[in-house]
Amino acid sequence: MAGLYGSALEPLRKYLEKNLKRPVKFILATDYTSVIEALKAKKIHMAYLPPFAYVLASQKMKMVPIITLGEGGKPAMYHSCIITNPQSGINSIEDLKKNSKRLSICFPDPASTSGHLIPGAYLKSIGLNPETAFKASIFSGDHVATIMSVASGKVDIGCTMTEMGVYRLEAMGQIKKENVKILWISPPIVSDAIVMRSDINRDFDTQVQKLYLNVKKEDPNAFNIFQKFLNRDPAKLDFMVVQDSMYDGLRKIARDMNYLDAKK
Repeated sequence: MAGLYGSALEPLRKYLEKNLKRPVKFILATDYTSVIEALKAKKIHMAYLPPFAYVLASQKMKMVPIITLGEGGKPAMYHSCIITNPQSGINSIEDLKKNSKRLSICFPDPASTSGHLIPGAYLKSIGLNPETAFKASIFSGDHVATIMSVASGKVDIGCTMTEMGVYRLEAMGQIKKENVKILWISPPIVSDAIVMRSDINRDFDTQVQKLYLNVKKEDPNAFNIFQKFLNRDPAKLDFMVVQDSMYDGLRKIARDMNYLDAKK
């Protein structure tokens, strides 16, 4: 999937490189923590950060959020979900609660919003500590691995995302619909933030921000190829200016889960 992701980003990379008149390189990271550390170590200038990764990173360093994906002038939303294989015999959240001690649960990444923070907070709210309530609790490395592990029966329960996860793999024929059962879907979650390091020239921030805001109009191919890879209906989407305050709700959840310093 990484190769496909890189190919989908290539037209956008060329668009930025042409208009910035300087080389642009996109690096595909293996996990969210490495992206945060690369920003902190000044090895990269900007990053796409999922909401929880952004919240974690903003506690460690100053960043300038510049862009997020929008729909109708508001931030685009997506959803977390908890899934199982129908062969597990788990047909509801009530079944999950009753049988948790015999079940294995899989999360994509510790800094994943839809794959860890949100489903973990939900499980805790119904009396299940995601770290201790199950027979085994593991991290797979990414959403695809989590979904495939559930679909193949290697793990009983998975936490992931609907639109860019389960639904996307079904549409691509990577999994069969009958092999994955959704037990729970979260309320809407605000989309990823594209951020700049705080030591970058503010004029450059503004230049990059304007390029993202104009890409759908100036180079629809660059916008659509990438968004079609992630979303079923990119025609409704566009980039918009992002505000740090858009992630305050997630900060509260993260503090309640003791993932953030209560003072920050």
